[in-house]
Amino acid sequence: MKVSILTLGCRVNQSESAVIEGTLKQNGVSIVKLNEHPEYCIVNTCTVTARSDYNSRQLIRRAAKAGAKVIVTGCYSQLRNDEAKGLPGVWKVIDNRAKLDVIDEIICGKSTPLFNYYSRSRPFLKVQDGCNFRCSYCSVPLARGKSVSVPEETVVERARIIESAGYQEVVLTGIHLGSYGYDLPGNATLKKLLGRLLKDTSIRRIRLSSLEISEIDDEMIELLADVRICRHLHLPLQSGSERVLQRMNRRYTLRTFSRTVERIAAEVDNIALGLDVIVGFPGETEEDFSNTLTFVRQLPLSYMHIFPFSPRPGTDAGRMPDRPDARAVKKRIERLGELNKSKRAEYMTRQLNSSLDIIAEEEDGEDCLGTSGNYLKIRALRAAGQRGSLVFVRPVAIIDGILEAVLI
Repeated sequence: MKVSILTLGCRVNQSESAVIEGTLKQNGVSIVKLNEHPEYCIVNTCTVTARSDYNSRQLIRRAAKAGAKVIVTGCYSQLRNDEAKGLPGVWKVIDNRAKLDVIDEIICGKSTPLFNYYSRSRPFLKVQDGCNFRCSYCSVPLARGKSVSVPEETVVERARIIESAGYQEVVLTGIHLGSYGYDLPGNATLKKLLGRLLKDTSIRRIRLSSLEISEIDDEMIELLADVRICRHLHLPLQSGSERVLQRMNRRYTLRTFSRTVERIAAEVDNIALGLDVIVGFPGETEEDFSNTLTFVRQLPLSYMHIFPFSPRPGTDAGRMPDRPDARAVKKRIERLGELNKSKRAEYMTRQLNSSLDIIAEEEDGEDCLGTSGNYLKIRALRAAGQRGSLVFVRPVAIIDGILEAVLI
């Protein structure tokens, strides 16, 4: 049997699709591209923006045109169930919270999910799902439900499986990763989980996908300084205006945010710090945006992910009036984008002639492309090694936004 798997959206989606793919392969299913005429196509959808909804529908239509029976799951189909079912070629819609059931639908039997296969060199290990927060712009809690954590012993067991399969890095991921353990007995926390992984596995690199600023305390900063924890944190800021943050229903002040970021940068050597920023939130004025620009400029960042506001049905912000003019939003994004380029270039320049570890992800002739512990794309010259291997390099130049390095 031949099956295609098409995935949109976050690392949680990608982690789930990897488990589906590996388990299907274990059960004798061939995973193929759409042009290879699969019997089934699984489309794992996303709904974080209106564009995500559009892309989800387009993938479903592509799969249907390929002649496959289309099985749809993910956040888009969870919130737009009737719409997804009504698209041509859709054979079945699987509940987002029972996504792995798609395996049993295809093999017509009962399967045991496997965690030893990942198409990526740096696997995403889902440890948490759902979110108890209600940011006014976000529909993901509506699609994913309340926070649910994978038991600590299970996470450690799965990490060991990933390690024994030869992977050098595991990326811990969740919809709200920092809430890990709140629903488990025994005062489980993400920090305790990290401690267990450091103690009970030998995997070379452990990466955190994203944390809220309020979840970073003395103990977390101490853990981040461990050589096996990747020097990389992604922090959702969303706005540098206190007024806009309140309308977003975010749970911190700018003073708290900047103080914590400055402290992380001071105590964790060479850490890469990234932000999410939403531009054009309802009611955002030029003054609000100017405050965001000023606030971000003074932070010790290495990159930003910049998004235009997208109204999501069912959210408070989706019903808010006074959305900024689209042309004004575009100009604001361009201005923030220029600052982003400057921050990236500054951080990359600081890496020249240092020593960095990278995991080889692609071969490029005699060279290899990889990702460093501090989340930089690096081309290692004359270092075409086995995919997934960890090597040490010295960056010597920046070409087209990528660090070029020599093997140490």
